[in-house]
Amino acid sequence: MRIAKSSLLAVLFCLCAGCSPRDFLTRRLAADLISASDTFKAPQVFLIRTGLVSNKDFGSPEFLVLQSRGWIIGTEQKCRDGIEPPPCWDVALTPLGVGAIRPLISGSLSDREPIAIQVAHRELVSVSGISKSGNLADVEFTWRWNPLNQVGAALYDSGVHYRSTVGFRGYDDGWRVVDQSLRSGQPLDEALRNSQATAP
Repeated sequence: MRIAKSSLLAVLFCLCAGCSPRDFLTRRLAADLISASDTFKAPQVFLIRTGLVSNKDFGSPEFLVLQSRGWIIGTEQKCRDGIEPPPCWDVALTPLGVGAIRPLISGSLSDREPIAIQVAHRELVSVSGISKSGNLADVEFTWRWNPLNQVGAALYDSGVHYRSTVGFRGYDDGWRVVDQSLRSGQPLDEALRNSQATAP
């Protein structure tokens, strides 16, 4: 009963003092602010390179996935200057690859330019903790890739979760996600780059 009265008094005090819901950094607010940020909403773009590529590129995990799906093939070629290590490969889309990739791009398919495809977007799974110190806070959260198409589904496993920590800062109009380095807390783009894969 006392706790309920105290909570009610705190709410009434805030209403009188002009507080807004953004003045209190809760897990829900943190989740909403992270999910709404341009950095978090930016889609993952994958570049498919055709034409002459190095052995390192042709043997990369992404290229191996595309090969296993039957979307690309490569024929061994002599390397040109600036492309190494040998051997080099002349990479081309198969008819299956054209069928899978053509609907996902607006321009024409070219052997000269990489093909840029939006393949996945981030989805917030949960906020697992908040550590506050004055008007600064670190928020730990879990997210995953959500594929947008069959290429994204081949490259990104939505069952893999990533753990990140991002900085927040309190301002006169409420809390915001940090978009530049502060003495405490890393910005969201850096937090996403430094994510650690974790079991769901």
